[in-house]
Amino acid sequence: MAAGASPLPSQQLPLGARVHLGVKSDKEIVGTLQDELVSMLEDVTEFEITPEGRRITKLDQIL
Repeated sequence: MAAGASPLPSQQLPLGARVHLGVKSDKEIVGTLQDELVSMLEDVTEFEITPEGRRITKLDQIL
């Protein structure tokens, strides 16, 4: 880090926040943050682009 530069402040999302994650170039996961220590999401929707088209998968929770 350069002299005089300050580090970016850490930002913690509150529990219950909606989170959008780009997992791969062809996949996105959207869910509600339930536990920030283990990155558990609930009410999850996974969007994936496949050769057959867009696939949407609903999951109760993921880590």
